[in-house]
Amino acid sequence: MTRSISLLLISFCLLFFLTIYATANDKPSPYEEIYPEIGYKTVEDAVDDFEQHFKQKLKLPLRIPPISFTHHFGRFSDLESDINDSFEVMFINDQLSENHYKIDVRPIKNNIPIREKYVIKTFELKSGIVATYMTISGFNVLVFERGDWQYMLSIDKRVSDKVTPETLLDIANSIDY
Repeated sequence: MTRSISLLLISFCLLFFLTIYATANDKPSPYEEIYPEIGYKTVEDAVDDFEQHFKQKLKLPLRIPPISFTHHFGRFSDLESDINDSFEVMFINDQLSENHYKIDVRPIKNNIPIREKYVIKTFELKSGIVATYMTISGFNVLVFERGDWQYMLSIDKRVSDKVTPETLLDIANSIDY
């Protein structure tokens, strides 16, 4: 009996140790594995999907925020109804979570309405288009319409000292090429 209790206790301790060891050594999957699992791919492939779906060319900004990124991914979401079809580009840094920038593009006819309570200021782009600067859920967002599309440039608030509204305006203006 004592031997079976000892064996059980040793088994339990071994199982406990292995669980602790495995948990301590579990490393998060790299972004190269995680993002494709949720539908992200190369930006070029996502742009191709968008353009084939809408039968139009998509112009993206040539500039990005002046902070470091380690990864960028694109995704075109073609959901059951056109109302939620959208394109996004995600720029992230696997060492600095605050370095997070996103571009969302959707048809104007299915735009996301701007709620006044989030609006901080409006600006005018070089083309004369009005852009609205807002703050929403930890992000500063510049929203504008160009051609048939609504663009939303979103940057994590934690880098607002480096990426100002004027920086987002410069990025928005870089679409005109």
